[in-house]
Amino acid sequence: MPYLEILAPVASEASKQMLVTAVTDSIVAAFDVPPATVTVYFLPIDNAHYGHAGRMGAGAEGARVFAKLHAYRRELPARRVVAASVTQAIAACFATPSHNVALYFMDRERDEVAHDGHMACDAT
Repeated sequence: MPYLEILAPVASEASKQMLVTAVTDSIVAAFDVPPATVTVYFLPIDNAHYGHAGRMGAGAEGARVFAKLHAYRRELPARRVVAASVTQAIAACFATPSHNVALYFMDRERDEVAHDGHMACDAT
C-alpha cells in the first residue's frame, strides 16, 4: 500500500511506464514510503464502455479519467503534493486535459487493512 487504480482509455506501454515511474516517485517522496509498496493498476475502458454527459464515447473533449488512491491517511499537505503530480502524470499518459482527471483518496486506517492474513495495526 499505496495502491492506485486508474479507470481510463487504453494507453501505450511507454505512456503507462512513464506514469508508473512518476506516480511511484511522487508517492515515495510525499508519503515517505519505499517504492516496493507502490502499485498501479490500469483498468482500461474503451469508448464502447464509456459515457459522459448523456453520450457514449469520449467526444472531442477527451475522456475523463477516474483514479482511486488507496493508502493509509496522510496529512493534507502530502495529499496536495500527490494530487498535483499524479494528476499531471495521468493527464499526460492519457492525452487528456488535467481538468478531466479525478483523483479520489481512499484513506484507510491500519485496522482496516490486512496483508498476508495479518492486520496492519498488528505489525511491529
